[in-house]
Amino acid sequence: MTFEKSFSTQRLYIRPVSKHDAPFILELMNTPKWIKYIGDRNVRTVEEAENYLKEKALAQIVKYGYCNNVVIRKNDNARLGTCGLYHREDREDPDIGFAFLPQFEGKGYAFEAANKLMHVAKQNYDLTELSAYTLEDNFASRKLLERLGFDLKGVGKLTNNNEELLHYYRVLDF
Repeated sequence: MTFEKSFSTQRLYIRPVSKHDAPFILELMNTPKWIKYIGDRNVRTVEEAENYLKEKALAQIVKYGYCNNVVIRKNDNARLGTCGLYHREDREDPDIGFAFLPQFEGKGYAFEAANKLMHVAKQNYDLTELSAYTLEDNFASRKLLERLGFDLKGVGKLTNNNEELLHYYRVLDF
């Protein structure tokens, strides 16, 4: 198992988040779709974003080798969104998640980043399966997950979240 943290596609650089991404994460976490579909995390300052990154993403990369990643467009170094692998203590298999700034939605970036991340998950972290969770009315996320080869497994809830979520699942069989 190798631990190459950063990787790329034809159009994108994908690297683990760092505390230097706090202003970007603050912006992303306060977009209307993040609040509607992921949830309001009450992160309102750069300092709160730094703390969120430290507690959530950076602790996970130390423990598991993977976490949330910033997706950066190669031609201008614009931060577009995030795409990551998440290990939840009450789940056996990690899940994949993604979020993009509104101006970068619908351009294929999420598919490109998530598809690459699935291959990295298998090749670099020896993962054999992934889950994904989304709200039933998040049609864009559902469509992307299905395009990535995920199948709807059922309905469930995540720890610290009382909302019913659709649980998607995929064996990494490529």
